[in-house]
Amino acid sequence: MSKTFVLAPDSFKESMTAEQACQAMQRGIQKVFADAHFIHVPMTDGGEGTVDALVSCLNGQIIHCEVTGPLSTQKVKTYFGLIDDGQTAVIEMAKANGIHLLEPSQRNPLLTTTFGTGEMIKAALDLGVSKIIMGLGGSITNDAGAGMAQALGAKFLDAHRTEVAVGGGQLDRIRMIDISGLDARLKQVEIMIASDVNNPLTGINGASHVFGPQKGATPEMVQQLDQNLTHFAELVSKQLNIDVKDIAGAGAAGGLGFGLIAFAGAKIRSGVELVIEQTKLAEKIAQADYVFTGEGGIDFQTKFGKTPFGVAQVAKRLNKPVIACAGYIGEGIEELYDEGFTAIFGIVDGACDIEAVLKNSEKNLERTCENISCVLFLSKITKGN
Repeated sequence: MSKTFVLAPDSFKESMTAEQACQAMQRGIQKVFADAHFIHVPMTDGGEGTVDALVSCLNGQIIHCEVTGPLSTQKVKTYFGLIDDGQTAVIEMAKANGIHLLEPSQRNPLLTTTFGTGEMIKAALDLGVSKIIMGLGGSITNDAGAGMAQALGAKFLDAHRTEVAVGGGQLDRIRMIDISGLDARLKQVEIMIASDVNNPLTGINGASHVFGPQKGATPEMVQQLDQNLTHFAELVSKQLNIDVKDIAGAGAAGGLGFGLIAFAGAKIRSGVELVIEQTKLAEKIAQADYVFTGEGGIDFQTKFGKTPFGVAQVAKRLNKPVIACAGYIGEGIEELYDEGFTAIFGIVDGACDIEAVLKNSEKNLERTCENISCVLFLSKITKGN
């Protein structure tokens, strides 16, 4: 009797998409289990690859658009996804306002904006969707979603009733918030934020202090940005009677989590849990003999909401073996064996530089899965099944 394998990896950063990882896993396993049945469930935790993973898994479609980039003078050609027969849009903010869209010398969170993300939301609303899934990983912004709200019709005015320009460095100039022109369709749409970030908006654990430096912020800029976010959040609380700055995840994507909750009525969910639900992963794992997952790296942090952990938790409930593959294996993986992981394998073949690792990742994953399958096959023979 042929075996059924559920393949549910995340992307291997900078080397493989989640679907490419599925294909590599299948090629390796098929060399041993030639008649096996495969169920591909490309995964994500709400970061890079969310659109591609869900569109691929759920037979959705890609919608191309042009929006404002991280800088207000910049235009980027990008895309979002449609699933559920066009009823649900899947948007990654990074595809409009991500860190990869700017050279290191251009990165300045005082200037960057989420305006383009708002334009993507508007484009989805124009298509008549009833639900939007928002992935918030990979941002270069720190404007609390103010730019996003401006693109959807909100106005932020200074002491002279003049509209304030976009960007995290301008928030302290705002004295009045006018949402009378905010797109009314937001009230009819369910917006779910897929994020694995639990940071509040402000403070030492907030968006500016934790994520600002990697976006180009100096220590002085971090202080200014945090003060600006605090000022903006206080205005939202006083003028709109909305106080959400301390909600876990409000600090995601430079405070875009906060802006989406405050201005669009969004709800925050664990990214991997949301994807597991959307892809009906549990139903597919219930059919499996073996589950394969993985991503670029696995270590003690994996249990804090990363994709392989989410997959392993589902498989554990269904009493299915889970095998994980990773580009590198860090410290603390022994903790994962009590959380549903059956075995964890590194795929890198000996000592080599990072360029070679990335170049050969598909081949390495394929070979590793073939070797794992040989062990599974021998075990099957030994047990007589």
